[in-house]
Amino acid sequence: MFATLSPTRASFRAKPLNAVRLTNVGKRLDERPVLRDISLEIAAGEFLAVLGSNGAGKSTLLKLLIGMITPDEGNVELFGESLRTADPAIRRRVGYVGHQSMLYRDLSARQNIAFFAKLYGVDDVKVKTDAILRTVGLLERGDDAVKTFSRGMTQRVSIARALVHNPDLLLADEPFAGLDARSSEGLEKLFTRMNAAGRTIIMVNHDVPQSLRIAKRAIVLSNGKVESDRPTDNVDPELVLAEINGP
Repeated sequence: MFATLSPTRASFRAKPLNAVRLTNVGKRLDERPVLRDISLEIAAGEFLAVLGSNGAGKSTLLKLLIGMITPDEGNVELFGESLRTADPAIRRRVGYVGHQSMLYRDLSARQNIAFFAKLYGVDDVKVKTDAILRTVGLLERGDDAVKTFSRGMTQRVSIARALVHNPDLLLADEPFAGLDARSSEGLEKLFTRMNAAGRTIIMVNHDVPQSLRIAKRAIVLSNGKVESDRPTDNVDPELVLAEINGP
């Protein structure tokens, strides 16, 4: 379903030690604390799964990293630069898949991806657009309007949109939502290849066994704080589920 991903710029660009660094980060929404004193370092080339119950702060964390919202306390750095003072162009090094597809439903898949490719200053837009459509298994449907697609197909176009500019960092919030078993397996393989090529991935996912299988490191958020932080090797999913669900 998802074709082979070509090596990216991330494979060859010299990287800082950390792709992401959060220092004492706090965030309130409607005066309610959502993230509390989060300090976290994510190495360039790492694949991190962010786990936790609903309302734990997972999506808020990704929105801070993409710059959609700003922290009330602390500092967020991407590639060694604070988002408070970094050149806005740094966001071109980031791809984001959120709960909303961020697609124009009346446009075709190809038109949507080409539009975002141009926004990011991608060279050879047609070539790159066709290549990423092939990667997500939608080349044959590229000229069809997004509004005619199933939820899973729309999600695949959204993933293509997030990858067309070859970001060094991919932020993925529930990227497997709406995918059938075959597409889900294909996306797992795509993420594994992307990470092997040097791209950093931070993924929010409710499926704990799947997350532990494909990510290299997992954190559990609880009440806005980091409850645990560990490599995924030989971790019992039941242990992680117990941390998520609490006593």
